[in-house]
Amino acid sequence: MTATPLVSAQSLERVFTLGSARVRALHDVDVAVYAGDLLVITGPSGSGKTTLLNLLAGLDMPTSGTVHLDGQDLASLSEWELAQLRRRRIGFVFQSFGLLPLLSAYENVDLPLRIAEWGRRERAHRTEECLDLVGLRDRMGHRPYELSGGEQQRVAVARAMVHRPALILADEPTGELDSSTGTAIFSLLTSIVEQEHVAIIVASHDVTVAGRFATLTRELRDGTFVT
Repeated sequence: MTATPLVSAQSLERVFTLGSARVRALHDVDVAVYAGDLLVITGPSGSGKTTLLNLLAGLDMPTSGTVHLDGQDLASLSEWELAQLRRRRIGFVFQSFGLLPLLSAYENVDLPLRIAEWGRRERAHRTEECLDLVGLRDRMGHRPYELSGGEQQRVAVARAMVHRPALILADEPTGELDSSTGTAIFSLLTSIVEQEHVAIIVASHDVTVAGRFATLTRELRDGTFVT
């Protein structure tokens, strides 16, 4: 573990204004995550998990407090700089998989590298490497509708890691999967932390599974950490 966190938040607060009402989604949140960590954030719906992930990714800005990624204060960056930082340093995994339905598994994983203008041979090597790591080398030509839910989420995980990000953020990645498949996805995330030496932050309602695989767990309730 290095002395400097990969991503950290200090005294984080996020208040949303809805008409005349002010809703405090997060308050008094401090967190630090290092390369090699698998942090699972648990908590009921509405506790602030997705809001926190959005702030850590620079997709939203806090009402007060700071977020640092790679030592940079995200509030000091322009929208273009934030977009470039996300493209290079962050991978995303969503509950609904987010795969493009007309593209094969290979093409879905390859797409971020095309956008980043990687060379053809380098793209092919890395795409196959990631699909192999998630156990889908034999399914890379299949489109999402030809894959099970667990296989689709494995493709999504491969896509999130293909550009060698330092940080992967996963928002309820097992929410649409049965318990055994969800356990397999958490096991896969553990392997990726070990083999790629990234940091992964997962928002999950599944406390039992989280406790088995996480190196760190924190519980959010009413917008703040209680553990």
